Amino acid sequence: MRGKAAAPSPAGDGQARRPPRPGPRGRVATPEARAAVAALLGDLPLRPDLLIEHLHAIQDREGCLRAGRLVALAALLRLAPVEVFEVASFYAHFDIVEDDAPAPPPVTIRVCDGLPCAMAGAEELLAALRADTPAGARVVPAPCMGACHRAPAVSVEHGAVAGRVERATPASVAGAAAHGVPRPPRAPLPPYGWSVLRAAREGRLTREAMLAAVEASGLRGLGGAGFPAARKWRAVLAHPGPRHVVVNADEGEPGTFKDRDCLEREPRRVLEGMLLAAHAIGAEACWIYLRDEYAELRLDLAAEIAALQAEGMAAGTAIHLRRGAGAYVCGEETALLESLEGRRGYPRHKPPYPGERGLFGRPTLIHNVETLWWLPEILGTPDGAARFAGAGRRGRGGKRLFSVSGRVRRPGVVAAPAGVTARELIEEFCGGMAEGHRFVAYLPGGASGGILPAAMADLPLDFGTLEPHGCFVGSGAVVVLSDRDDLAAAVRNLVRFFRDESCGQCTPCRVGTAKAARLLEAPRWDRALLEELAAAMADGSICGLGQAAMNPVLSVLRFFPEAVP
Repeated sequence: MRGKAAAPSPAGDGQARRPPRPGPRGRVATPEARAAVAALLGDLPLRPDLLIEHLHAIQDREGCLRAGRLVALAALLRLAPVEVFEVASFYAHFDIVEDDAPAPPPVTIRVCDGLPCAMAGAEELLAALRADTPAGARVVPAPCMGACHRAPAVSVEHGAVAGRVERATPASVAGAAAHGVPRPPRAPLPPYGWSVLRAAREGRLTREAMLAAVEASGLRGLGGAGFPAARKWRAVLAHPGPRHVVVNADEGEPGTFKDRDCLEREPRRVLEGMLLAAHAIGAEACWIYLRDEYAELRLDLAAEIAALQAEGMAAGTAIHLRRGAGAYVCGEETALLESLEGRRGYPRHKPPYPGERGLFGRPTLIHNVETLWWLPEILGTPDGAARFAGAGRRGRGGKRLFSVSGRVRRPGVVAAPAGVTARELIEEFCGGMAEGHRFVAYLPGGASGGILPAAMADLPLDFGTLEPHGCFVGSGAVVVLSDRDDLAAAVRNLVRFFRDESCGQCTPCRVGTAKAARLLEAPRWDRALLEELAAAMADGSICGLGQAAMNPVLSVLRFFPEAVP
């Protein structure tokens, strides 16, 4: 060693030790960077749980997240820089660049490559836009945008201003890239009386009566799992407060768009349902986690929340609207809680029920948008629960919303009785098959719900009816395929989606989805290996993403052997 000799070891072991560093290891935030980030954040409180909101605030104003800004943000939040970098790099909508690197183009064009959009020509659209990219833009593929009924869908982002082009063409996307997506004036919503919420607040509808009505209705969680709503309420009530209500508005399953429809058409009904649930469990705060793809909806929802607060309908209940950042896994409720707390969307090993491991460690009731949307109807009249429960078909109770897309004449959101069949959805609600298409197969529950043949289209679409066939109804996303669709290509599309959206926390899912995608690209599929891989992923994955990712593969192997390469 040259220069000054190292100090002897205090332990007297004769080993030379390196002198202490004059300052902290790694990059250090400059005073200028701290001041710049503080200005970008504006009035946002400096709390770690708001980290994703902080990242959005910086990227919205500067078009990217420069490394120096992230180091300064970490210093302001008193976090290690690695904590900020790992969160920023987890979510697809954040762009991290070095301080001296060029910023991304000012316009980002995201082309949905989910299955319904792929069936409508998304691959050809993506190729055309890449071959003739609009000036000042970049073109990237993206997962489902909740516009499956108006496919193909494209998001065009001018900095912080995003708009969606539906039934997109190269010309319409180029126009949006040049001039933005025109947004028609929002039609005024009809007056809303909040009558059910007022009855609850005034004591005319007691909490025990609310619980009894929800139990009698048979209402379940309609985000996919189907857990009985009343059992959730009672489980959360069993723990002392303070309590929270979390609204899961992060629907990202390809083929699913019903929550978007509820929030666009009747946002006040959803908000009333949320506040009814909060009243029933004595929650002090409500948290709405809205997927980032619904940028226009976020502005409208913020205005509706401000209006209900101005009307005094919040009654001291805090309402927080939080923004996702492009991660399908955050639709899983424990991953959503992690994201709300400012971390990566890693699913937890245990669910938040019966309540001790909810948001910020407090008892937490989590419902998806549709579940809350039904509450005013169930609780609005003395016989509301009975009428809801009796609305089903084939001995099934209740009703629900279905997102129907693919090869039908009139795709869209359908309010139908529980126990309705795919054939009835197509023929009674969607005008039959599209011209020139013959019904061959359908996805009863989105990307993870498996694929069934048209010969099984008379099975009730309800919880517990499809599981014997290796499928499930999930969130009610029904995608209809015809004789013009390549089933093997559809399966490859679905498995690529799960590969791209795996959070990477557990090896069975992280490695398994990538392995499955490679196996499906082979000229001949190795059936035995695919089935072995599916079993390992189902047994070892932490959350439903990895557990159900191979359902489309297993369905095609079982029901469509002639379509297997």
